[in-house]
Amino acid sequence: MLNKIIAFVFFANYFVGLLAVALSLETAFQLNIPLNSPVYYLLLFCTTVFYYTIAYSGPVIPKVSANPRTEWYRLHYRFVRTSQVFLCCICMSLAGFFLIAHFNAILHLPPLYWLSLSVIPLAAILYYGLLPTSIISFNLRRTGWLKAFVIGFVWAGCVNLFPIAALWIEQGLTVPEPQLMLWLFVKNWMFCTVNAIMFDMKDYEDDANIELKTFAVRMGLRNTIYYILVPLLLIGLVSLLTFALYRGFGVPTILFNMTPFVFLLTVAFSMQRRHSILFYLIVIDGLLLVKALCGIAGSFFAHPMTNLH
Repeated sequence: MLNKIIAFVFFANYFVGLLAVALSLETAFQLNIPLNSPVYYLLLFCTTVFYYTIAYSGPVIPKVSANPRTEWYRLHYRFVRTSQVFLCCICMSLAGFFLIAHFNAILHLPPLYWLSLSVIPLAAILYYGLLPTSIISFNLRRTGWLKAFVIGFVWAGCVNLFPIAALWIEQGLTVPEPQLMLWLFVKNWMFCTVNAIMFDMKDYEDDANIELKTFAVRMGLRNTIYYILVPLLLIGLVSLLTFALYRGFGVPTILFNMTPFVFLLTVAFSMQRRHSILFYLIVIDGLLLVKALCGIAGSFFAHPMTNLH
């Protein structure tokens, strides 16, 4: 029974939806700004689950698959299709409510916010090639090494820029520290990019067979770890320490923000051994939840008197 529940939560992408909400909450706490409305967080959750399930909601898979996740979708085909319709209706309803409730504020949204609200969804749409081929046949998912950076960019935009734009729309508030906002965006972009590269390593053999030139296919698993993952993580740690010292963050805040990078580095070295699909879904994606929780915890030491949400 427990295995079925775990498979349902992780294979059906509900955990990914939770991650999007958790990382958005981290943004609010680290920037010391109010939380968004429950409608926004529910819309973010449903949209994330719907988007990540698109790739598995196509025609029914006729044959038994050796891939546990593919097999789960084959066995639960009807549920997945029904769930996608339900999630789509929920997303449209919540988006309609949000639009009507804040129509005037949306019309007067600053150009910079409009830019982020346009570029991020466009990258997400192009990633799956969701636009009709008569308009554009470009698919960012097929770009190999660029793929992970696109994923990281979309995630950082959704959990850093979207909540801030929504806060301006809902409450008319702006971020008091744009430098901190920009740094958090870049930090999340790099962290999510490394996470995506690690996740690509599970598809090493399949990607090699279809000649999708991801880092793992181009360089091999070991070289990807030592020459891509480790340098990116070390750069992230150095930038974290540099910014923390510049801003005068205390030791507890620094340690909490360093913890996810240390965990990610530890898991990166373990990638030299093959793991099950659930390892990638639970442990690697779980690092994003660890990052969110550590970021929230560290924010209480950075803003001990004012971070009351």
